[in-house]
Amino acid sequence: MRDSIHKYFQIGTIQWMSHPTYDVMDSIYKIACDDFFDALEVKKFDDDETRAKAKKLLADSHLRVCYGAQPRLLGPGLNPNAINEEDRLKAEATLLEAVDEAEYLGSKGIAFLAGKWEKETQDVAYQQLLKTTRKVCDYAATKGMMVELEVFDYDMDKAALIGPAPYAAKFAADMRSTNNNFGLLVDLSHFPTTYETSKFVIQTLRPYITHFHIGNAVVKKGCEAYGDQHPRFGFPNSANDVPELLDFFRVLKNEGFFNSENPYVLSFEVKPWGDEDAEVILTNTKRVVNRAWALLED
Repeated sequence: MRDSIHKYFQIGTIQWMSHPTYDVMDSIYKIACDDFFDALEVKKFDDDETRAKAKKLLADSHLRVCYGAQPRLLGPGLNPNAINEEDRLKAEATLLEAVDEAEYLGSKGIAFLAGKWEKETQDVAYQQLLKTTRKVCDYAATKGMMVELEVFDYDMDKAALIGPAPYAAKFAADMRSTNNNFGLLVDLSHFPTTYETSKFVIQTLRPYITHFHIGNAVVKKGCEAYGDQHPRFGFPNSANDVPELLDFFRVLKNEGFFNSENPYVLSFEVKPWGDEDAEVILTNTKRVVNRAWALLED
């Protein structure tokens, strides 16, 4: 592709994935100094002083700020589709707090994920998730902000209520019937974990996608880093490398997601495994992106 990828996408990375052992301010500073990145996804800050410093540094950087509320749910085990109403309200409360924190940091929205599910209570859990998401969307709308649900696996690792893709499409259609500030976040590294292809996921969810992640996964049982662990591209026994990313780019191009006027965020969701060096893994991802993009036909 002769055009730069930055013409069509705001390339980002997920701070806590890229630098899991770094001081958060050191991590933000390092990424802010790297002009390969146009966006940065951050999570909840531990204290007001660090949050204020991050707000200033992010504003100075000209990075687009995105906010991931997934750790707010995964860490304490909160479930936005909990059958128990008291438990559901706890998840809802932290997502409402996430909207406020995201606004303070300069983000135009938040992303989150559905909670775990059980087959016997799936329909009730679906209604509970609609209730939570509508409440959060209603609140975010008062601030001109988006709410995005990330599509995860349903039986491999996170075992979330949403996806696979057809079920995510149903949920998104139900949400869009009441809230136009709702969208879906899809991640290349999750496609193998839902036994789906880039073409199937993107075409199925085409009207609802507002945000992209790219990464890798190991889906061979018994192999190192099995599940939703986001290892580097080229990891042993893994599903994604240059050919799969090239296919992903081709599908996005064919489905009209190359938007130079209002680029979508496309973030790295890749983390070092074991004793791997974070900077080497980040650069590994850049090389894979550059190679796949170079192979993409104009």
